[in-house]
Amino acid sequence: MNDPYKVLGVSPNATEDEIKAAYKELVKKYHPDQYQDSPLKNVAEEKMAEVNTAYDEIINSRRSGGYSYSNAGSGYSGVSYNEIRRYIQSGDVTRADNMLDSVPQNERNAEWYFLKGSVCYTRGWLNEAYQYFSTAVSMAPANMEYRSALNQMDQQRNGYMRGNPMGGYANSTGNQMDCCTSLCCADCCCEMMGGDLIPCC
Repeated sequence: MNDPYKVLGVSPNATEDEIKAAYKELVKKYHPDQYQDSPLKNVAEEKMAEVNTAYDEIINSRRSGGYSYSNAGSGYSGVSYNEIRRYIQSGDVTRADNMLDSVPQNERNAEWYFLKGSVCYTRGWLNEAYQYFSTAVSMAPANMEYRSALNQMDQQRNGYMRGNPMGGYANSTGNQMDCCTSLCCADCCCEMMGGDLIPCC
């Protein structure tokens, strides 16, 4: 994966105006219309596609709080949170988790915690997922995607899991039983006392 900042020739700390200015200069330089009768036409088209992709990735990721690049020389080349999302959606949570773990502690923003929670949720590690979603919401309380995930887990913790009318995962205890189990236990108690609640058993 190419570093989109390097493609545009700007610093990861560049402002959005600086990024737009660099993008416009590259569009002027590589626009295919300038190379219509040139043997470099295909090269210009490829370069223009690369520039467009880099610009879109930076702008979209910045607006969602989802791109992190560290300073050169730190050994950390950067992680695209959009790419991690694609891995999670395709079910490759191991690769997504490895990419997330490669992000240094001081680079982990709200998007990181949300995606880490999504990985845990997919793996069935619900308590860990809840903690990560909570952190994401506390870091970016206005983000409705993070809040929606946390609200969904709150409903599950309170017994509103889809397809599971018996209750949630976090408040389940050994004392909670379904109707059949309760009847069987009651029948056993009755039989020990000489009665029979369910004659067929």
